Amino acid sequence: MKTYIALLRGINLGAHNKVPMADLRALFDDLGAEDVETYVQSGNVVFKSAEGAEKLTRAIERKIRRDLGLSVTVLVLTRPQLTKVLGSNPFAKAKKEPAKLHVTFLAEKPDRANVGKLDPERAAPDEFRLVGQQVYLHCPNGYGRTKLTNAYFEKQLGVAATTRNWKTVTRLGELASS
Repeated sequence: MKTYIALLRGINLGAHNKVPMADLRALFDDLGAEDVETYVQSGNVVFKSAEGAEKLTRAIERKIRRDLGLSVTVLVLTRPQLTKVLGSNPFAKAKKEPAKLHVTFLAEKPDRANVGKLDPERAAPDEFRLVGQQVYLHCPNGYGRTKLTNAYFEKQLGVAATTRNWKTVTRLGELASS
């Protein structure tokens, strides 16, 4: 059994895509996942499974569509992948204030041509760094005020994405290691 972290995009945002966490845990249980834990209401699930990440991603998306009537993008990471994310944040290494840090997780590595579309000056003083399949963000005035949104990165890079604050990413790492 491997430990996985599922990140669901766009659930429980305002009145859209409401999913009670008990229902989400039950959905994962129905898929054969074990030790299922959710963290906060924004679609973060830590679980164990013998299946591979790609198969799990498709199965979770299909079951959410069938059982909950929602079309939701799901990104599934392994514990080693999340550990790498935690160790690769250039802003955390520079000792930036953790409350101002976020990570945009990309569903796949973007094409080089699309990476060239990103404008590093778009939202000064906010900063970003693309590292593999993650965009690390430092938003000194808060994520709610930045132009470096999930939608911006999806449009420019042509891949699905979901963003989490650094506290959530760190906590998911702790849950996945316990």
